[in-house]
Amino acid sequence: MSSSVQFYLAIFIFLMTYAGIMSEKIHRTICALAGGGAMIYFGLVTQEQAITEFIDFNTLGLLTGMMILISVVKQSGFFQVLALWALKKSKGSPRELLILLSIVTAVGAALIDSVTAALLIAPMTISLCRMLRMSPVPILISEILMCNIGGTALMIGNPPNVMIGSATHLDFNDFLINLAPVVVITVIVILIAVLLIFKNDFSGVRMSAKELEKIDIMSGVEDKSIFSRSLMVLALTVLGFVVHSHFGLESATVAMTGGMAALLFCGINPEDALKEVDLDTLMFFMGLFILVGGMENAGVITAIAEKGIEMVDGDSHLITFLILLLSGVASAFVDNIPFTATMIPLIQDMQSLMNLPHADYMWWALATGACFGGNGTMIGASPNVIMVAIAAKEGFNISFTAFMKWCFPLMLLSLFVAGCYLETRYFIFGM
Repeated sequence: MSSSVQFYLAIFIFLMTYAGIMSEKIHRTICALAGGGAMIYFGLVTQEQAITEFIDFNTLGLLTGMMILISVVKQSGFFQVLALWALKKSKGSPRELLILLSIVTAVGAALIDSVTAALLIAPMTISLCRMLRMSPVPILISEILMCNIGGTALMIGNPPNVMIGSATHLDFNDFLINLAPVVVITVIVILIAVLLIFKNDFSGVRMSAKELEKIDIMSGVEDKSIFSRSLMVLALTVLGFVVHSHFGLESATVAMTGGMAALLFCGINPEDALKEVDLDTLMFFMGLFILVGGMENAGVITAIAEKGIEMVDGDSHLITFLILLLSGVASAFVDNIPFTATMIPLIQDMQSLMNLPHADYMWWALATGACFGGNGTMIGASPNVIMVAIAAKEGFNISFTAFMKWCFPLMLLSLFVAGCYLETRYFIFGM
């Protein structure tokens, strides 16, 4: 098969796979595996290459280990404790409750992952709002925004960060130092905006002191031993991520160790915990890695990189902001995981062609764009879909149009904050 035929065949397979994922008529994992399989069947990727070069087992191991660990933390009742603490701390004020639950969600999304944070916090939020006799929609909208923004702060929070960290020289501390500041600033800005948007929804709502006194913060904890041990293992795992590069360990090793330690010390049945390992997500990633590998082998990624550099006349400053804007807007309408999988080798090729091997600001532009952009529409990121579905099940419907009316402008605002941060830190001060 000639190189030109391979070039256009790779593009065709890639576009057909993306169309299938975006249509949602065929499950996204089936689409990704079919696309990856097509790359192998048509000779664009060999099976050996798929296994040894393109499938990123560090990413898969990191995700698997964290899924096991978080399945144990979920059983501890930790999030229920945080939610009830927020209610008591707010003294029944809906505005204060929104702020506290939003912060809890952002921190939870960073420390565990945004999807798990959404699954755990949404039911508790609806329950707390029923106690306050108010609609949970404003708080849920804020929590959705915080899931995607908060998860950006650390390497383990959002899938795009996991993929970027595994594919580059960047470690846990790099994400913490470079992304946590912009996340803190963005959380504050977006919270202020949310309070202004929903200011009329909070009037006349407050719990009485007698009702607040009846709330037992620890009522969600069934086994205090599992609660304390699982949190200790989680804390030690996060510490492991902080120091892993100093010991020459990969992030997957730390995550798998944390997962196994949680099973060992918390006395959880491994079969129960392993049921929480999302094989669907892992297989989706595997298919995407092979799909993008076919694009690399066919020379498509390099051709796009060369064209992009030519369009901006080799200006790394302009390319960085194009990455931010493109990532943000695209991730509002398509899944940010396949988008990130495609962008990683593209940015690597751009850095190589421009001789900028350590232009890390491009990775921070991709991370903030892909993660913040997920807030733009209801289908932009998994936490959005999960929280909206939970709300609908409980009788609180949020339409696609209403979601976009509230969240798309806030997404653009968050991208503006990220752009100002990138400009100030990396181009004005060159930090």
